[in-house]
Amino acid sequence: MAFTLEQLRGFVAVADELHFGRAAARLKMTQPPLSRQIQKLERVVGAQLLERDNRRVALTAAGQVFLAEARRLLTLADTAPELARRVSSGSRGVVRIGFTAASTYGTLGRLLNEVGRGLPDIDLDLQEMVTREQVAALLNEEVDLGLARPPFDAETFGSRLLLREALLVAVPTGHRLLDLGRDVVPADLANEPVVMHSPTRARYFYDLVVSMVPVASENAVHTVSQVLTMLWLVAAGRGIAFVPASAARLPIEGVEFVHLQTAVPDPVELHLLWVRESRNPALRHVLDLLAHTGVTF
Repeated sequence: MAFTLEQLRGFVAVADELHFGRAAARLKMTQPPLSRQIQKLERVVGAQLLERDNRRVALTAAGQVFLAEARRLLTLADTAPELARRVSSGSRGVVRIGFTAASTYGTLGRLLNEVGRGLPDIDLDLQEMVTREQVAALLNEEVDLGLARPPFDAETFGSRLLLREALLVAVPTGHRLLDLGRDVVPADLANEPVVMHSPTRARYFYDLVVSMVPVASENAVHTVSQVLTMLWLVAAGRGIAFVPASAARLPIEGVEFVHLQTAVPDPVELHLLWVRESRNPALRHVLDLLAHTGVTF
C-alpha cells in the first residue's frame, strides 16, 4: 500500500498551518476528511507524523524528516509534466556526441560553446571514438550526433560539412624539409620514415594520405590511431607524420609543420553525422541551431 499525492498535500498543509481547520480551508475541504487522510498516511508510513490534541498540533521528529521529503516529492510531481513536455518538444533533454580525438583541436569546443549559449537546457554527453565506432554507436542509438570523417551511407545518415582543412607534414625541429622554402610535394618524401595512420583504426586518414603520398605506407616505421601519439613520436625523432592543420594548435616541443601540396585544396573533412530516423527530439534543436547561427569552425 502506498500513500497518495493528496495525502502528502494534506500533510504539508497541516505542517505549515499547525492547525487542521486552517489547513482544511486552505485545501478547500472540510476537516474530517483531512484528518482521515493524515491517519491513512501515518499508517502507510508506519510512524506518527503529528502530535495533536484539542489545543495544539505539532510535528514529531519523524514528521519533521518526512516533511522535507514530502515537499521534494510534491515538487517533482508538479514539475514532471512540464519537464516531460519540454523533453518531448526537444527544448530539454540530452544529446550524446561522439567525436574523433582530432576534432578536439578547436572544433569540438566551439560547437559545445555554441550549443551551450543557444540551448542551455540541453545537456551534452561526450564520448571519444573513431569514425567507425561512431557509425556503430549511432546505429545502436548509443550516441545521437557524431563529429566524424566521410564517407557515409546517405540513406541512413544525415551529414553536414563542419570543417575543411589542409594536410600538414609534422617534422622534428631542424628537419631538412623546413629549409625548402615551399610546400612539400610527395617526391620530397621518398626516403622519409613515416609515423603512419592505422589502416583499421584511422581508415579515413590512412586512405587520404596513401592517395596523395603513395610512398607513405611503404616507409611506415610505426602505425598508430591518434594524432597526438603521432606528434609525440615525431618529437622523439621517429619519423614524420601527416596530420590535419588543426593539429598545429598543439604546442609540442620539438615538432614543427610544413604544408603538403595536394591536388584538392584543404582535403581533410570533418562532418556532423546523425541517423536520419533519430527519435531524440533534442537532436533536431541542436542541428537547427548549428545550421542557423552561421558559426565558423
